[in-house]
Order: sequence, then C-alpha cells, then structure tokens
Amino acid sequence: MEQIERIKGKFETPSNVVSRELKAGEARGAVLYNPDLVDDAALRAVVFALEKGEGKTLEDFVRYVLYENETEISESVNDSINSLLSGDLLLCVENDARYLVINTRSYTTRSVTEPPTETVMRGPREGFIEDLKTNLSLLERRLKTPSFAIEKLTVGRKTKTNVAVCYLADVADPRVVKKVKKRLEKIDIDGITDSHYVTPFLEENPLSLFPQVGIAEKPDVVAAKILEGRVAVAVDGSPIVVTVPFVLVEDFQSGEDYYQRSGFATFVRILRYAGLSFALLLPALYVALQNFHYTLIPVRFMITLMAAIKGLPLSPLAETLFVLLLFEVIREASVRMPRAVGMAMSIVGALVLGETAVNAGVISSPAVMVTALSSIALFTVPNLIGTSSVLRLAFTVIGGLCGLFGLILAVLFTLHYICSMNGYGAPYLAPFAPLVYSDFKDTIERAPIKELKTRPRSIPNINDTRQA
Repeated sequence: MEQIERIKGKFETPSNVVSRELKAGEARGAVLYNPDLVDDAALRAVVFALEKGEGKTLEDFVRYVLYENETEISESVNDSINSLLSGDLLLCVENDARYLVINTRSYTTRSVTEPPTETVMRGPREGFIEDLKTNLSLLERRLKTPSFAIEKLTVGRKTKTNVAVCYLADVADPRVVKKVKKRLEKIDIDGITDSHYVTPFLEENPLSLFPQVGIAEKPDVVAAKILEGRVAVAVDGSPIVVTVPFVLVEDFQSGEDYYQRSGFATFVRILRYAGLSFALLLPALYVALQNFHYTLIPVRFMITLMAAIKGLPLSPLAETLFVLLLFEVIREASVRMPRAVGMAMSIVGALVLGETAVNAGVISSPAVMVTALSSIALFTVPNLIGTSSVLRLAFTVIGGLCGLFGLILAVLFTLHYICSMNGYGAPYLAPFAPLVYSDFKDTIERAPIKELKTRPRSIPNINDTRQA
C-alpha cells in the first residue's frame, strides 16, 4: 500500500519494521509495527479484532472495534513514524492517507523499589524508575486532585524523548510554569537520555558551581515539593525528577525529617549544617594554623603535632592537598569498581595506603585524621558532595597561602555570591537572605506538622494557605 511504502521509505533499514496486509472488516488494510517494541499479546489481540470486526473507515474501527484500546488518528507521516518507533502499531486502509495509531507498546522496566541514594528508616520506600508512565502514576496516586496538571512535551531531534511538566494549577505560580515550558520547548539537541540533560536549560546560570534545580528519586518527596508550589520535570528513561524553583536549604532537608519527631529532626538538621561547615573549613583551618597562626594552637596539641610532622618532606599545604586528592581518588575508584570488590578495595586503600604513608614519613597522622573527618562530614549533605569537594580544595589552598584572613575573605565572597543568586523568583539563600521569618519553621528547625500552616514564602506561589 502507498501509505506503508511512504513510511518505509523514511527508514535507512526498512527491514526493521514489519508490514502485514489484512482484511480489516469491510476494508482492505495493512498494519505496520516494530517487532522489537510491540507487545506480542497486544499485537495478536489487535489484529484479531481488526479481522473479525466490522468497519470501513478509521473512525469506524476507533468507535466500534478498538474502543478498549488507546488510539489516535494521525495525518502526519513524521508523527506516525515517532509513534511507530515508540512501539505503537499503525493501521492503514485503502483510499485514506491517514494512519490509525494503536498503543501496543511493551518496555522492559525494573520494578518499583527503594532508591539507593535516598534510603529511609521510616516513610515510603517507593522510588521512581526509568518508565515515565509509571513515574507519573506514582505522583497521581499521591496528588488526587483535578488541579494536578501534567503537560507532556517531546524533546530531542533523534530520541524524541517524552518530558512531563507537573504542577498544581491552583498553587504554582503561572509565570514559573510558563518559563519552564518555554525553556523546554527551546531545547534543540539531538538526544535527551536523562533528566540531567535538561538541567542546564532550566538553570539560570549553568556555569555556576552550585546546583540550581532540585533532584529527587522518591515520589513522596516530589509530591511534597509540588504541594509547596514547585514545578516538577520528569523525563522518560530517567529515575530522577528535577524541581524548580530551588533554594539551598532544600539540600539540608530530607524526606525522612517529616516522618520523625520534630525535635529529633531539628537535631539532625543542625548536624547537617555543622557537618558541612566542618567538612569545608577543617582542612583549611589546619593548614592556616600551621603556616601562620601556630600560636593559636593549644600547647599540648602543639607538642603532639610537632612530634608528628617532624622530618616530613612536604609543607603543611602540600601534605594536606596530597591527602585530600588521595581520598578523592579512593572515593572515585570505589564508586567505579564492581560492587563486589568496591567496598573492600576502598577500605584496604584507605587503611593500607594511609598507614604506609604515615610510617614512611611522607604524611603525618594528624593530616590523615583531619582529611578523613572532613571527607566523612561531606556525606551529611550528599547532594552537595561535588560542590563541597571543589570548595574544600579551594579553601585549603587559600588558607595555606593567605592564612585565616584570606580564608575569611574567601568564605565571605562565597556567601556574597550565593546571596546574589536567584532562580524563578526564589532567592537562593532564602529564608536567610532575604530574611523570611515565616519560613524558619522548616529550615534549621523542623516544626511540628500542625504548625506548618502556610507554604514557603521563599517559593513563588499563588496560594499561601496549606493548613486551616
């Protein structure tokens, strides 16, 4: 049939698709499908229904034969090809240039399990998977309201990836929604294989060291962010959903905070803030005190320190940088290694290399201890590990070259920089800068749920009331 040849002519290897002529009701027709993408049972059921059904036109088949199937009549050859490459079946009939697109898709996906990076002791254990339809269903189960909007786009010239923009129409700021959709529609790229591909297009400053979109692998976390007025972007093929607007304090919050007693959740959050500060500044302080301000070190500790560093060939700055880079290499290697040996090799590498280097007189035990404590503290805020690792190295170099005065200036410059950041109308360092007192109930402190009566005013929204 002419319609079939028109489709096959677009393919470099027409053998990838299968065509079959059949007598569909009272009309002579043909079906076209990709055998690698269709569900065999659905294919057999559709072909059987077409051969046994009655109809002359595509509208007849939609209305009387395939009324239980998801169907769509397409007049565009390109749109029909996109559907074919997604696993749909195309039906053509004589004397009609259109195509009937019938959903027969079949994808092999993993089951919904707890995500490896957001494990919890309490709370839901469901995590997103690589199937967009499943991910959207997980959100729709939690947001059972007609105002929950899902707008789908297609991004990528070659991959034609489905992207869904999710928000609450009566809560999210329409200007934010419009801006997100506009930026997604402007993406002109060959392929989108993960949600991180769209992240640079959503960020105000893609070259910044600091993340400007939220990421989550759990539907309860994304649903909570949508309820606060944020817009979520889900990408087919990715288990990670991104959200905007984003403020820095989100990285210090955990979904598990809201399933625990408010007092303990507040204590844990304080630990996170203290842990990150500890991780960023401890190596820099260690180097600065040794190089410029050794008089500030307590006498007993100074005696122990002098005994430990006696005879070392490296300066305090070079020694600390060497140990920091060594720990970074071990961490990266443990991530890339096969899981069966990764943990063992990371432990052996840290213990054996560290102990051997100390005994050989290359580095001192205080430098190893300071770096180890700093590296462990980095993981109190896992979403900022990349940013924190770079800042820690920069602060260490500045502390070793300029002392405490230079380190203080570097910290102030960093704070000034993040205070100036703003994305989608949300100040990056809110509610600290500018001060938004009503939002302090859910920053360092996690107030009881019954006291969280308003949505965060740091995030643009059109409905402040969360609880009566």
